[in-house]
Amino acid sequence: MSDWPILSAITFLPLAGAIIIMLIPADSAIAARNIRNVTLFTTVFTFLISLYIWVNFDNSISGFQFVEKYKWIGSFMEYHMGVDGISMLFVILTTFLMPFCILASWESIQKNLKEYMVAFLILETFMIGVFCALDLMLFYVFFEAGLIPMFLIIGVWGGKRRVYASFKFFLYTLIGSVLMLLAMMAMYWQAGTTDISELLVHPFPASMQTWLWLAFFASFAVKMPMWPVHTWLPDAHVEAPTAGSVILAGILLKMGGYGFLRFSVPMFPLASADFTYLVFALSIIAIIYTSLVALMQEDIKKLIAYSSVAHMGYVTMGIFALNMNGIQGGIYQMLSHGLVSGALFLCVGVVYDRMHTREIAAYGGLVNRMPKYAVVFLIFTLANVGLPGTSGFVGEFLTLIGVFQVNTWVAMFATTGVILSAAYALWLYRRVVFGVLEKESLKTILDLSGREKLILYPLVAMVILFGIYPVPVFDVTNASVEALVSNYHEAIEAAKITAQASLAN
Repeated sequence: MSDWPILSAITFLPLAGAIIIMLIPADSAIAARNIRNVTLFTTVFTFLISLYIWVNFDNSISGFQFVEKYKWIGSFMEYHMGVDGISMLFVILTTFLMPFCILASWESIQKNLKEYMVAFLILETFMIGVFCALDLMLFYVFFEAGLIPMFLIIGVWGGKRRVYASFKFFLYTLIGSVLMLLAMMAMYWQAGTTDISELLVHPFPASMQTWLWLAFFASFAVKMPMWPVHTWLPDAHVEAPTAGSVILAGILLKMGGYGFLRFSVPMFPLASADFTYLVFALSIIAIIYTSLVALMQEDIKKLIAYSSVAHMGYVTMGIFALNMNGIQGGIYQMLSHGLVSGALFLCVGVVYDRMHTREIAAYGGLVNRMPKYAVVFLIFTLANVGLPGTSGFVGEFLTLIGVFQVNTWVAMFATTGVILSAAYALWLYRRVVFGVLEKESLKTILDLSGREKLILYPLVAMVILFGIYPVPVFDVTNASVEALVSNYHEAIEAAKITAQASLAN
């Protein structure tokens, strides 16, 4: 199957599913059932194909695999696709989470069901495209196009302030991306190509690297999001439907971290070294400040949203530690956060579907009526804290080791986030799950249904599996991360030699 365009297949299969759904007349219960079934089948089949890619991926190769390259627009822009160890991980995470999002929407979405499922499938195409694109312009098209379906998902199927939240999400992300587009144009004029694999080895001048790094940083910092451009995220999470929050936390935020790994560090190594402590400072503020803000929240989804900002602080710190432990930890933290944060939003969706409120004060004593839910929610809460034996521990531990190798003080400040995360996460769990079941509205609440078990139990298994046995992830990413770190340090050493030679002359 080496000649089969398999990356194009998994990228555009969801789009094909969306077209099929658009042909189904949405005017009966049978049609609604068919729409749900086609959407679920499409996402599951896409995951199975991505699993085939994962199994056949050569872990010993640091370069791009399953490469497809065709002429597209003019003489400079090509349809160029491929995956390395880093992007492979995010492709599999995307396709893995999508079926759970569809199952989570099975009963809760009744209004405009066809349009909702079409939006999700189109969004999946754009997300996979971001991680597979090997052309600057192709990457930008996928990166920006993903805003449209998520804008509609929040704006049409969200909560009371959905229009405000959707416009805020759209404008924040779009403004940052405009600067990235200007940087891409400058890169083409300087290097004469938009091919990412060629740009990775192109030596951009040091002065140019600074401005290019800042332009890309403007886009990826908003996408992560980093402090202080994080304020769109809590609003978007609170107003988005449950599945929208899962994709937002699980995949869309990871595009910022992926952008740093694909563009900022390898293409602009000198600027990355210069701005390391800026990223450290913003990351520490994010970890401590947003953790304290999370402690003050009264809405469950908003608390988890601020928690996401804090955890992304560990990711940016790990990436810009610029060593093996830090980058591996940052990547693993993104994988873990995608699973754990997505699962936490699914847990919120379970009780919201029953009570139609996310206020923490509206709950209490759920363990008396929902023991299975209480156990599942506890596992994800402890993973969010970073308890050993869960996936959250591996990423945070490696990240802190990587940062400790660079600066002890930065690592020490970052470690306070572990304590603060335990404070807000366990405080939330105690208020919602423990205590006496006093509220009349909760006395008839039902435990997990069969569909909800089908959604949550596999995520529990993955969180524990990757907490105990992280080797499969590291096997895939190791060669690519080694090459990234090696090339970075070679560029830094070459710059030092050049500087010394110019001083000698």
